[in-house]
Amino acid sequence: MNLHDWIDELSDVLDVDTEVDEGLILDLARIAAHNVARPAAPITTYLLGFAAGAGGADPEDLEALAARAQRLAESWDRPAGAPDPDDVDDEIPDDSSVDHTGETYDGA
Repeated sequence: MNLHDWIDELSDVLDVDTEVDEGLILDLARIAAHNVARPAAPITTYLLGFAAGAGGADPEDLEALAARAQRLAESWDRPAGAPDPDDVDDEIPDDSSVDHTGETYDGA
């Protein structure tokens, strides 16, 4: 069984009536895996399919969505395994020995 046969059979099982551009999907998965992280490949292609289905995308719309995802993956500058900067706990300096008497806090 080749990939095209698998896609046809899987589409039948999932009750999906659509044409699949295997090259487009595989290219996007490869770019996401190499530029982001290996687990990004299936997640990226899943989200592409979800976005296409939710928006009723035709083949041209799907290509545009895939191109947007590909541009993001190609410009990804965080190495695989690097923590998200928003999730990093910054170290809080210990200033317990500093006398803050008379200081006011301006919350602006």
